Amino acid sequence: MAARAIWKGVLKIGRDGLPVKIYAAVEDRQVHFHVLQNRTKSRVKQQMVEEETGKEVVRENLRKGYEVAPGTFVILDDSELNRLKPEESRDITPTRFVPQSEVSNEWYERPYYLGPDDDNAQYFALVESLQESDRIGVVRWTMRGRSYVGALTVQEGYLMLIKLRYSDEILPARELSAPSGPALDAKELRMAKELVNALEGSFEPGQFRDEYRQRVLEFVDAKANGLHPRLPQIKEKTMTTSLDNQLAKSLAALKRGREQKVA
Repeated sequence: MAARAIWKGVLKIGRDGLPVKIYAAVEDRQVHFHVLQNRTKSRVKQQMVEEETGKEVVRENLRKGYEVAPGTFVILDDSELNRLKPEESRDITPTRFVPQSEVSNEWYERPYYLGPDDDNAQYFALVESLQESDRIGVVRWTMRGRSYVGALTVQEGYLMLIKLRYSDEILPARELSAPSGPALDAKELRMAKELVNALEGSFEPGQFRDEYRQRVLEFVDAKANGLHPRLPQIKEKTMTTSLDNQLAKSLAALKRGREQKVA
């Protein structure tokens, strides 16, 4: 199935700008369930109820409130919030181009593909330029009533726009508690290095699947066909052992796995 654009914009590169289309780069693949009435199996819809009385509140009587102190709210209506939204625009505006190393992992939030909508030559010239410079563009844009900051980069010969988090959303690592406990002994350090070396290899994303989702869908399919599949036994939690024992068990498991593959 061909990818479908979710939004159109203009990347402000050059005098006239570069028309582009935004495509989703990821999709929600979680299992979603409907909530049903147990006896009739009819769908159940959610209702808004007053917390103190439990009585249903019709939509016309709902208001949005921001709590500024315990039990004290500032009420805002939709017309006020709409007036506060950013001005609609189709522009994706680069603010600067920076080395890729300057934007660390915690800033990245959601990726989008950015495809050409008109001038392919100008589009792929920008792709090549970014690849050669080993830089990413820091851009701003407004989409569907919200303003975003993003990283403009290249993925497999196409532009990719990755939404970035704002600075006040990032919790710096320095706020974590300092490591404590006894220093590692030479044996533990050697075994940890052996474990890392034993697992050395290339990244193969196809090996990683949402196993829970797969088990649920297989279970649903079996029940839909009138079967009564057996559920897996829940494993009992074992007592935590020393780091030395945990590393030894991990290495032993890896060795067994390799021997079975060879056999």
